[in-house]
Amino acid sequence: MQTLAESSQRLSSEIKGTEPQIPWRELAGFRNVIVHGYLGVDLGAVWLVVEQDLPALTAAVTRMATCLGPQG
Repeated sequence: MQTLAESSQRLSSEIKGTEPQIPWRELAGFRNVIVHGYLGVDLGAVWLVVEQDLPALTAAVTRMATCLGPQG
């Protein structure tokens, strides 16, 4: 999860703009919570993110990769 969230910060604004329904800023904040353990990490909350948010993010990344093609 940390690597996924951190990698999302390295995407350009143009690429992120192709998937505006993804809460990119919140994803970066999620990374900070995981890495720094602000107020402790609530494993229940992390699991909710995995169950509820990860499928939409996976689909968005797949669409972005398809649009970029092999040169991406």
